[in-house]
Amino acid sequence: MPILRHQIVDIHDRQVFPAEVEVEDGLIKSIRPLGNDEPIDPGHLLPGFVDAHVHVESSMLPPTEFARVAVRHGTVATVSDPHEIANVLGEEGLEFMLEEAARSCIPIHFGVPSCVPATEFETSGARLDAAAVGRLLADDRFRYLSEVMNWPGVLQDDPEVMAKIAAAKRLGKPIDGHAPGLRGEDAKRYAAAGITTDHECVTIEEARDKAEAGMNILIREGSAARNLEAIWPILLEFPHLAMFSTDDAHPEDLLRGHIDRSVARCVAHGVEVFDVLRAACINPVEHYGLPTGLLRVGDRADFIVVDDLVDFRVRQTWIGGTLIARDGECLVPADRSATPNRFRKARFAPADFTIAAGGGTDPVEVLTILANDGDLITGETTTFLKPQSDMLEPNVEEDTLLLAVCNRYQPAPPALAFIRGFKLRNGAIATSIAHDSHQVIAVGTTRGAVCAAVNTVFELQGGLAVVGEGRTDTLALPIAGLMSDQPAEEVAAAYERLTTTAKYLGSDLRAPFMTLSFMALLVIPSLKLSDLGLFDARLFQFAAIRTT
Repeated sequence: MPILRHQIVDIHDRQVFPAEVEVEDGLIKSIRPLGNDEPIDPGHLLPGFVDAHVHVESSMLPPTEFARVAVRHGTVATVSDPHEIANVLGEEGLEFMLEEAARSCIPIHFGVPSCVPATEFETSGARLDAAAVGRLLADDRFRYLSEVMNWPGVLQDDPEVMAKIAAAKRLGKPIDGHAPGLRGEDAKRYAAAGITTDHECVTIEEARDKAEAGMNILIREGSAARNLEAIWPILLEFPHLAMFSTDDAHPEDLLRGHIDRSVARCVAHGVEVFDVLRAACINPVEHYGLPTGLLRVGDRADFIVVDDLVDFRVRQTWIGGTLIARDGECLVPADRSATPNRFRKARFAPADFTIAAGGGTDPVEVLTILANDGDLITGETTTFLKPQSDMLEPNVEEDTLLLAVCNRYQPAPPALAFIRGFKLRNGAIATSIAHDSHQVIAVGTTRGAVCAAVNTVFELQGGLAVVGEGRTDTLALPIAGLMSDQPAEEVAAAYERLTTTAKYLGSDLRAPFMTLSFMALLVIPSLKLSDLGLFDARLFQFAAIRTT
């Protein structure tokens, strides 16, 4: 029967006071205020943090290992969209995640992916139609309908999209949104369809529009998309509608911090601590109806102890009355996971990555993707390339590199385009993490380098590869080509090593592999590349590489 004596942070009544918390059978039996002469231990005791939107797969760790890291930072639950593995393995992948979550040291609450595939302009490993989504939503293990990325389908009353939304409404389950850049009347119409959250806001004006339409705004701070600095003021205007999200957090970032870091930064910005903690601890629990305790008598004993209400350094994490983490160490031992996968065997030749010039010797104007560091949104430009033996080759001096997406599910020629922003001077990098269908995507300085990197990932049957200066380095991801079965520290070390090598080859991106993984995400503007070709996400249609 644990008894803890600390300064208690009562978020509901917005007060801090010394108290004794008695736990019995995993529940809070009593909270007794202490007198001035009664002993008290250092630290503040408060409800734990909840990540309101995260793709566990993006950590490159299975749920059990992800949980062992997140709990060190005071995370006591997550709201998780498993659409990464669903796009690879379908319902088999969802069942794997549920089984893994059941063995995890923190509750991981999954939704049913609404967009598998994410669009009809790419090839995924599986398909979940409205009938499948409705059947899965009826399973009590799924708590909500995951992000509805097909916002044009919502605005156009697409029957398949609306059937999925209707199924969630019938069951009284929340519906998550995903509508980057949607403003004004369109945002209102999107929210009116039953969409209750959005984690894609990149400006405070966009966040304000969506909040005024009644949507909950998730302040996202992940490894690729970092929007906290732009939209943290939403906590000042709509604290009852704010939550925190990491969305996609790579292992090295997860080891450094989770929701705790976002909380500390918002408090440092001058936001009232109770409003920040409401967004981090209470709003997700109430919105999704999670069984997570909120530090009240009768609640499940889920709480954390932090040094102070400034840095929020987590000393203890308790879940269900059991001490799970202490001083940065998870007290639950690691457990190896199974390795389900779907990956065809293939080997490419450099000639497979050829873009024909179309005859003639005059420079050819080509539509070119612009990758932006720390932003999922890409730009576009045009580049003039001089034909060489009737082929269009990358121009390293102008940072115009070759981008390729190769189908890992079925035989098909590579889809090719040109891209700026990676600034590689030599070699290539490739990965089987390519949102959302997770083909193999690569960028490089020559056709040969791109071919070598792609072949390496196919040989691994999923993973990351960097090729350059006569060397090849890899990180294997045997779980669906998305996750490793190794400890988090080893995965993080390998990932950082590959990132360092990519930077040595010339890239100045903070996270080149993460940025590359989003170059196939067709639901984020503006230009992207799927396994079927260059795609304009604003017009929602394919685009021609050549403009002349």
